[in-house]
Amino acid sequence: MDTAPGPAPSLFTDRYELTMVAAALADGTADRDCVFEVFARRLPHGRRYGVLAGTGRLLEALPSFRFGDQEITALREQGLTDERLLDWLAGFRFSGDIEGYAEGDLFFPGSPVLTVRAPFAEGVLLETLALSILNHDSAIASAAARMIAAACERPCIEMGSRRTHEHAAVAAARAAHMVGFASTSNLEAGRRYGVPTTGTSAHAFTLLHDDEKAAFRAQVDVLGPGTTLLVDTYDVDQGIRTAVEVAGTGLGGIRLDSGDLPTLATHARELLDSLGATGTRIVVTSDLDEYAIAGLMAAPVDRYGVGTSLVTGSGAPTAGMVYKLVERAGVKVAKKSEGKRSVGGRKYAVRRHDGDGIALAEVVSSEPIQPRDGDRDLVVALVEAGQVCSTASPVQALAEARAHHERARAALPQEAWALSRGEPALDTVTA
Repeated sequence: MDTAPGPAPSLFTDRYELTMVAAALADGTADRDCVFEVFARRLPHGRRYGVLAGTGRLLEALPSFRFGDQEITALREQGLTDERLLDWLAGFRFSGDIEGYAEGDLFFPGSPVLTVRAPFAEGVLLETLALSILNHDSAIASAAARMIAAACERPCIEMGSRRTHEHAAVAAARAAHMVGFASTSNLEAGRRYGVPTTGTSAHAFTLLHDDEKAAFRAQVDVLGPGTTLLVDTYDVDQGIRTAVEVAGTGLGGIRLDSGDLPTLATHARELLDSLGATGTRIVVTSDLDEYAIAGLMAAPVDRYGVGTSLVTGSGAPTAGMVYKLVERAGVKVAKKSEGKRSVGGRKYAVRRHDGDGIALAEVVSSEPIQPRDGDRDLVVALVEAGQVCSTASPVQALAEARAHHERARAALPQEAWALSRGEPALDTVTA
C-alpha cells in the first residue's frame, strides 16, 4: 500500500503567497527590499501578558524550507503551472535577516515579536509557517505560564498528547517545558528537545488484571516501590491501602484522576499518613486548568498533571498574531483598515523598568529609542543573510529559552500574576 509522503516545510504555506510571488515576479516587484513584522493586536480577553514561544522551531524549519522535485510536482498537481514561478521556487533559499524577541520573553499588544527583512518574494513565503508556529506555541506557553503561577512551585506534568494532533503534541510539550513544566508524557518531545518524560499506568492496566492488588504488584515489580500507583479505579480508600500493602511505606506516589479532588486529596493524605506512608506524593489529574489548580492550593497535592485544558483552543486561546508588511524599499507602509490598523516601519522595542527591576512599560517605536536607565533591549538578531545566528542544539535552545523566560517573568509587576481577568500588565507605549 502506498503511503503519503512526509510533510515538506515549504508546503506549510497558503496558496495565495505563491500567487503573490508569481505576480511580483511578472511585474518586477519581487526583489523589492521589504520588512515584515509579526505582532498581536491584542491579547486574548482578560489575559495580562503573552509568552513568545516557537521561535526555536521556526529557526529549525528555515534551512529545510526548500522546493525540491517532490514539492514542485505537488504544486503542478494543484494547478500552479507558472514556469517562471516554479523555476524561482526551485532555486529558493532564504537570504534575508530575521530579528525579534528572544524566545521565552513576554509580549503585549503591538510588541514586534518577529521582524523579517528580505526581498518581497522571500519574505512573503514565510508568513504562514511563521504564524502557524508562533500562534500555536505562544498560545500553549501563555496558558502553561498561568498554570505554573497557580501551582506556586508545585511541579506540573504536561500530558495532553492524546487530545491534539501528533505533531502539535510535541510542540505543546516543548512550549510547556519552556515556561516551567517539569516533565511531559510525550516521548518524542523527550528525544527531540530533552524534555524529561514520565508516566506509569492508566486504568486499563488495573482492569487488565484479576484484581487491583495484582496490577499494583506487577507495576511495582517492574518499576520499583518509588512508582506512582493509580488508586481510583474502584474505591480510593481500598486502593490506597492496597498500594501501601504492595509497595510498602516507601511508595513513591498515588494518582487521583476523578472525583472531588480537594476532598479526596485531603482524605488521601490523612490515610497515607496513618499507614506510615508519610513521604508518598499525591498527584492529581482530570482536566485541570489554572483555576482548578488554584482551587487545590489548600489541598495536600504534590504534583499536577495537565492535558486537555493546555493543548486545546478553549484553554490556550491564540493571541491572533499577524504578519504585516511595514516597509518597502525604505518607505514605511501601514494598513489603515478600521480595527486592523498597523504602524509603518521596522520597529525598535525596549522594556522599561523601575529602580527595583520591575517592568513598567513596553516602548515600541519605528525610530531608535533613546535609552534610559533600566531599559532592556528586546529585539535580538536571529538570522543574518539567510544563516541562523545561534549554533545551539534544539535541546540547548530550549534550555536557554526556559532560563530567559524565568528572568522575564521575575520582572513582572505583582498584578500580572492574577488569574482574574484584567488589562495587560504593561502598557505598550508608541514612542
